Amino acid sequence: MSTSHERAPLLPRIDIAIHKKRLGPHEISRSMRYGILAGIWMATFLSSVNMTLVPTMLPSISSEFQKSHQASWLGTDYLLATSTFTPLYGRLANVLGRRGAAQVAVLFTGLGTIACGLSTNMEMLIASRFLAGIGGGGINTIATIVVSDMYSLRERGLAQGVASVFNGFGLGFGGPLGGLITDWFGWRWAFLCQVPLFLISLSLTTFNLRYVTKGKGKSAIEVLKRIDYFGSFTLLISVGSMLMFLSTRFNANLPWFDARVIVPLALSIVFFIVFVVVEIYIAPEPVLAPFLLKQRIPVLVGISNFLVAICNFTITYFFPMWFQTVMLTNASTAGLHILPNSLSMSLGSVFAGWMMHRTGKYKMINLIFGIFPFIGTVLISQIHEDSGWIQSWFSIIPMGFGNAVVLQTMLIALLAHIPESHMAVGTGFGQLFRGIGQVGGVAISSAIFQWKLDSALRERIHDPDAEEIITHLRQNARAIGTLPPRLQRIARDSYAVSLKSVFFFASVSTLMAYLARLPIPEKDLDSRPRSNSAPSLPPPASVPSSSLASKRRSRDVEGEHDQEQETEGECSEELSASTTPDSEISEAEASFPVSRSPTAMPQRRRRLSTFESTEGILDLESRWIGGSARTGTSVTD
Repeated sequence: MSTSHERAPLLPRIDIAIHKKRLGPHEISRSMRYGILAGIWMATFLSSVNMTLVPTMLPSISSEFQKSHQASWLGTDYLLATSTFTPLYGRLANVLGRRGAAQVAVLFTGLGTIACGLSTNMEMLIASRFLAGIGGGGINTIATIVVSDMYSLRERGLAQGVASVFNGFGLGFGGPLGGLITDWFGWRWAFLCQVPLFLISLSLTTFNLRYVTKGKGKSAIEVLKRIDYFGSFTLLISVGSMLMFLSTRFNANLPWFDARVIVPLALSIVFFIVFVVVEIYIAPEPVLAPFLLKQRIPVLVGISNFLVAICNFTITYFFPMWFQTVMLTNASTAGLHILPNSLSMSLGSVFAGWMMHRTGKYKMINLIFGIFPFIGTVLISQIHEDSGWIQSWFSIIPMGFGNAVVLQTMLIALLAHIPESHMAVGTGFGQLFRGIGQVGGVAISSAIFQWKLDSALRERIHDPDAEEIITHLRQNARAIGTLPPRLQRIARDSYAVSLKSVFFFASVSTLMAYLARLPIPEKDLDSRPRSNSAPSLPPPASVPSSSLASKRRSRDVEGEHDQEQETEGECSEELSASTTPDSEISEAEASFPVSRSPTAMPQRRRRLSTFESTEGILDLESRWIGGSARTGTSVTD
């Protein structure tokens, strides 16, 4: 009795300590939740700023390095890195944990941004932009996954809508801020001034993103083994070669049979085929998640994301050019015409989230507002020199508002139609198609524009030095204002025809996206219970610490076999052992396997996606990187 009395005061403390260690994403405090959101949304804003920051800075950068022919890669290589590495973060969120994956994304983007500001030549600047893009796409993916962790399916629509406000503001203010800072302090400071914000984001993420999710830890070696290096490499070469082909064939206007045209095209096709083969048959944990390609809803959502991103980036990059080349406004005024698009995207995201939160439905608002982008792009394609200020400033609003509604509703539709344990990889799947669409929107529309501009100029210019004039006008749009009246009129008309072809391409893309979404069915957003919280264990009232340690070691050894079908059984054995009397501990331990003979060990089988578990998300046993998402990891670690 005395022994029991002496131990009694200690039991509540053990109970409280264990429960403190096991706070899941739905049990964390409001201040911690807001700290997490502040950190990831600040990073989201910075990532979006970097997407649209460079175009207004290109003249200053080109004049310093005297390599204007390479300047276009400053934008496309960032998007190339984003589209290539985005799908990796869906699985990094599983194997590194939410905090670890978020830290990797923010660190890559921050270091790349610092390197951009310190670059001494164009090649270093291009490489730095690629480095920043590696983390840029991951930031948006991790932000989506974290919000999905902390909110129910019905609530997360509104939360994602608020997140898109930061994304929209970043896209809208990136160009004006880049031009303003460049005029005042120089283009390098447009990159360097972001560093304090990256540090704040990293700090908020590190010290707040500490909730635990279900699963067991893996060593760093296991994490490195499970990354699909070959799949990521083949995707990078395929997309990069396609960009090179479009640039050499249409931007540089090289003939089809030139080796600089044929070789990139062939490489793109070959490496794409290799990528598909690797993802379907070879990679043990492919980044593409082939099992989602066999499901109708994820495929339709991916197609919609791809076409919507093409529309968005086509208009974002070429709509300001209309005012600079056809209307002859200055660069700052031309850039401001894209601002209504960003503001309408923010409003559309919040509206879609609020409607889904209020009604629990997404199908109807998608059908109604999903046609808005087509209306907006048609209005843009009808613009002309005598258009009034209403069409010039507000015709882009339906596109921004409608596409924001579409992206929010399609994300929720995707998550509603896949298991909760596949939420992270499903998010990466959707982001992959969106990222490739962003690259395609810039590259394909640029090819269409250059091809049409070359044809239009050759139809109108027949001077003796026509070839030199055409080349000059295609490479330097700012020179139009300095031309003689006759040539200026020709150049403005040629640019108008070419830009309208690009706007028509955007209209076709968004209409096809609308048709692709029609078969996606409605699903009740309240039908899925929360299942990603950490399990609450009963207090180990009579389990000696040595027995718990022994069982934990046994569980880790068993975990090395990496079999999903055993994960649930192992956890249930531990739960039952936690309440086993002392007299029965030895029997329970005897029934818990510590090692197996080679003949009894199940064969490892190939994963159909990133690491999948019936319990949900996995993480590392690390004090700083990723340790927060492993069940049983202390919050104070």
